[in-house]
Amino acid sequence: MSRQTMINDLTEGNVAKQLLIFAYPFAISNVLQLVYNLVDMMVIGKFVGSTGLSAVAVGGDVLNLMTHICLGFTTAGQIMIAQYVGRGEREHVSRTIGTMFTSVFIGAAVLAAVCALFADRILDVMNTPDAARAQARSYILVCFAGMIFIYGYNTVSAILRGMGDSKRPLMFIAAAATLNLILDLLFVAKFKMDAFGAALATVIGQAASFIGSLIYLYRRRSSFGFDFRPSSFRMTGRILGPMLKLGLPLALQHISISISMIVVAALANSFGVVASAVHGVGAKLTTSTSAFSNALGASSASMIGQNVGAGRLDRVQKILRTAYTVTISVFIVIGSVFLLYPKGVFGLFSSDPDILAWAPVYMKPCVLCMFSFALIGPALSLVNGVGDAGFSLFVGILDGVIARIGLAVLFGIVLGYGVKGFWYGNACAAYFTAIPAIIYHLSGHWKKRKLIIGDRE
Repeated sequence: MSRQTMINDLTEGNVAKQLLIFAYPFAISNVLQLVYNLVDMMVIGKFVGSTGLSAVAVGGDVLNLMTHICLGFTTAGQIMIAQYVGRGEREHVSRTIGTMFTSVFIGAAVLAAVCALFADRILDVMNTPDAARAQARSYILVCFAGMIFIYGYNTVSAILRGMGDSKRPLMFIAAAATLNLILDLLFVAKFKMDAFGAALATVIGQAASFIGSLIYLYRRRSSFGFDFRPSSFRMTGRILGPMLKLGLPLALQHISISISMIVVAALANSFGVVASAVHGVGAKLTTSTSAFSNALGASSASMIGQNVGAGRLDRVQKILRTAYTVTISVFIVIGSVFLLYPKGVFGLFSSDPDILAWAPVYMKPCVLCMFSFALIGPALSLVNGVGDAGFSLFVGILDGVIARIGLAVLFGIVLGYGVKGFWYGNACAAYFTAIPAIIYHLSGHWKKRKLIIGDRE
């Protein structure tokens, strides 16, 4: 969708239609990206068992943390591109793309090297069960080696979405997810490569997705205004400054929440392989259900960014009302299915009776957490669309460092509810992001903010 089409259609009042048209490919892309880890767990659960599930759960938590660090900066770049598009400033779009590529790739290389060096220490912090340790180590080392592809795909996707194109990322991730499934069955089911094979399938799929999206961007470089010459990849200080100003708080927000989730996982892992496997499956289900909310939120942020850049604040309220209506409706349906058929849902990952026995117990806090996602996506889309990095960091620390860890310890240890307490603490913590973000929206403070791209030449 072009910049002019998106803004004109909103003028005509077709907010719901345009938001859904822009968001549905993003939603499916998010689901397919989550399918990577879900497929790994399904195949591992069927062909390796609870030990393999525990290993992939631990490895998946670590990989999610690394990915969320990247998302902080790519989201910042996406917002800046959307605001520049809204203003029609093509030259600054090109500079933002070049700065994004170089800074994100440098970050990927440094993070991968550091994490590989401290792999054993990371597993210690995660309270990785001894029976699953060797497989978990193999999983994370392979994922660290492929970090450049994971970060690269997210960078290209952010560029495309900032320009108003959410369909192409869907095409690339769909092809990669299909390849991942085939390789999972080949490496794990046929060649018995266990968690190492699952990680290898994930990295190869992400590599294919990144290369395909990069080729697409290169072939259409004239329409994007980025010529791919070496000089175009030079980091521009006047672009990097605002990107770091917004991206660093966003990254810290994601990091604080991810680390708090890792702490909760580590607490659950201390209860043994079965508890670790149940938590791993449940966490992936919870994360998967957030895909649609995240998609609506990110799509809304791009649309809000473009309209804020164009000076049309009146359209923001229409976008948010539509996003809230859609996400709440979707989560009512998903939550009902999870509560009515808990063992059937968990049965997609494992037939182990010990794991299935915990399914009804886990689904209650899972659904409680899900409804916070219905609020978080739209609410944070406003915060991100206007580029309020300080508020993003505030709610990230409030949710992750204070609420999630604090409530998990309170319910699980102080009040003695054990692993169930950790799950309820995790679920309640999400509302510490949702409620302040809604208050931020209602306060109208965001209308007075300057654009993040205001700090430019």
